[in-house]
Amino acid sequence: MNQPAQEQRPPGTEAEMEPRPDHGEHSYRGSGRLDGKVAIVTGGDSGIGKAVAIAYAREGADVLISYLDEHEDARDTARWVEEAGRKAVLMPGDLAEPAQCMAVVAQAVETFGRIDVLVSNAAYQMTRTSVEEIPDEEWDHTLALNLSALFHLVKAAVPHMGPGSSIIGTSSVNSDQPSPALMPYAATKAAIANMIASLAQLLADRGIRANSVAPGPIWTPLIPSTMPGEHVAEFGGNVPLGRPGQPAEVAPVYVMLASDEASYVSGARVAVTGGKPIL
Repeated sequence: MNQPAQEQRPPGTEAEMEPRPDHGEHSYRGSGRLDGKVAIVTGGDSGIGKAVAIAYAREGADVLISYLDEHEDARDTARWVEEAGRKAVLMPGDLAEPAQCMAVVAQAVETFGRIDVLVSNAAYQMTRTSVEEIPDEEWDHTLALNLSALFHLVKAAVPHMGPGSSIIGTSSVNSDQPSPALMPYAATKAAIANMIASLAQLLADRGIRANSVAPGPIWTPLIPSTMPGEHVAEFGGNVPLGRPGQPAEVAPVYVMLASDEASYVSGARVAVTGGKPIL
């Protein structure tokens, strides 16, 4: 894939991307692997979260879609979920606020009565070329949204999750190969992998599994909204497969980890990196 240089204002929208990302809208085929399950997917308006929501619905799950304020993108995700015959609940708001994390869980429980799958995926990053250039408030916001939200979501959700439930955090190839220009983001992604490994052990006696996915360069609105245009044009060219991945190419891993087929998979970090190893 060759994408032209382009930039957007954060958090970005898929409608302005060239080419448009592939979320599996016309390719993903379900086979009942998540029949009857209830899932929360944060950052579900676009990118990886959107692809996961579509795949989950086509596998038989109802989905609460948490997002910031990208209403048009989120409504499109909900449309695909509903076209799959499943229920979609849209929940806008800033997960950097603990109260919003608790509200998301409360809404899922009120609507569906339980939670079977929690996908903590919403994240923020910004390219900065020096430490001094990183605003203090940007550091605080990145940690609050990327990392603290995972804690608050899990703490609120676990009482409503039974044996066989699954928690999935979105880590990154940056978790052990950090890009210096993405220092706050990379630090949170390493912490997510570590926290998920702890949760896998803390929650094992309840039958709740916890895993993380470590994507490499995936073509989502996060890229043109947080990187200079010339970097966007080169994005994904440095991995062995020589291109960025599509959100649709990541979603099947989230399906596997949420399904009962992964009943003995807990504490894992699954790389989806186009051939770039993680340590």
